Amino acid sequence: MYFSEVIGQQALKDKLRRETAEGRVPHAMLFCGAPGYGTLALALAYAQYLLCPCRSAEDSCGTCPSCRQVARLEHPDLHFVFPNQKKSARTKAEDSLCAHWQAEWRDFLKGGPYVRLDAWLEAMGAKGQAFIYAGEAADLVRKMNIASSAGGYKVVIIWYPERMNEACANKLLKLLEEPPGQSAFILVSEAPERLLPTIVSRTQRILVPRIGEADIAAALGSRFALDPAAAEAAAHRSGGDFIEALSALSATGEEKAWFDRFVELMRLAYTRNARGMKAWSEKLADLPREQEKAFLLYSQRMLRENFVYNFHCPQMVYMSPAEQQFAVRFAPFINERNCIGIMEELDLALRHVEQNVNAKMVFFDLALQIAVLIRHR
Repeated sequence: MYFSEVIGQQALKDKLRRETAEGRVPHAMLFCGAPGYGTLALALAYAQYLLCPCRSAEDSCGTCPSCRQVARLEHPDLHFVFPNQKKSARTKAEDSLCAHWQAEWRDFLKGGPYVRLDAWLEAMGAKGQAFIYAGEAADLVRKMNIASSAGGYKVVIIWYPERMNEACANKLLKLLEEPPGQSAFILVSEAPERLLPTIVSRTQRILVPRIGEADIAAALGSRFALDPAAAEAAAHRSGGDFIEALSALSATGEEKAWFDRFVELMRLAYTRNARGMKAWSEKLADLPREQEKAFLLYSQRMLRENFVYNFHCPQMVYMSPAEQQFAVRFAPFINERNCIGIMEELDLALRHVEQNVNAKMVFFDLALQIAVLIRHR
C-alpha cells in the first residue's frame, strides 16, 4: 500500500518519511486510534515503505519485487499477528494460530485496510471472542532471529495487541526489550490503555487523529464518483472516521437493527414496561458476544448525539436522517441530569459482556436502570 492511498494524515506520513530518511526508525511503534482513522492503513503503507529498496522521498516505488510481495501480503520479511480462534481441537498451545488463518487474512485485507475487528470475526466465522495467544509470540521469536531475506528491515504488524493474553504479552515484552537489529514492530491498537504499561513504555506512541472532513469527502468522491454534496454530507456524519463515512452512504442492515433495538429499549424504559424489557433483553442475549458489544457501543454513540442535538447546532450532529427524526422527540429526555448516568450503565454493561456475565441479566438490569434514569428531566 502506498502512503498516497492513506486518506488524509499528511502530518503523520511526513513524520514517518522524515524519520526513515534520517535513519531514525523506532524498533517499536504504537499506532493508537480508531480503525476508521487509518491506523492499519498507515501501518501497511509504512511497512511497504521500509521494505522497498527503491523508495523515493515521498513513497515506495510499487513496482519492485518487494512492493509486489507486500501488495500480495506475501513478503518474507513482513509478519502479521491478529486476533483469532482455534481451527481444530488438535491445535497445540505453542502453535501459531495466525499461520492457520493466513489465506483468510489475505482475502480479508483485499477489501481494504479500513476495517474493524467485528468484520474480521465475521470473515473468520468466529463463535465468541478472539484473542492473540502465546504461540504467536514464540513464533515471532523464531522468525525475528532469522536473517532478513533481502538484507533490510523485518517488519511485524500486530493488529489489536490489546487482545493478547497474558502469556503472549509477557513473551512479546521480552522481544521488545531486546529487539533484533533492523526490526520494526508496529502495534495497531484501538484501546492502548488495555496493554501492559511495560509494553507501552517500550514503544514510540503515535496518536492517529480523526481524518479531516475535506479529505474524507475527496476520497469518497474519487472512489465512488459521488457528487460533492453527498460526499460532504457523508464525511460530516462520519466524525472523521472513514468506516463511518462508508456506513453513512447506505445504512447497513446491522446498523438499522441497532437503531430499531435502541428505539425499542428507550420506549420500553420510558413506559416502564417490565415484561417488554425482559423480552427485549432475552432477544438481545441470543446474539453473539461481539454483536452485543457492537449494540452497546452504538447506544453510547446515540446517547451522545441526542445530548448534543439539544444544543441546536446542526454542524455538531452526526446522525442519519432516521436517527435525527427519532431525536426530535427523544433528545429532550437526554440531559445533564441523566446523560452521564445512562452512559455509565451502558459502559458497565459493556464490561460485563466482555467478562462473559450472563447476558440476560446484564441487559435486563440495563433496561431497568435506564427506566429509572430516563425520567430525570
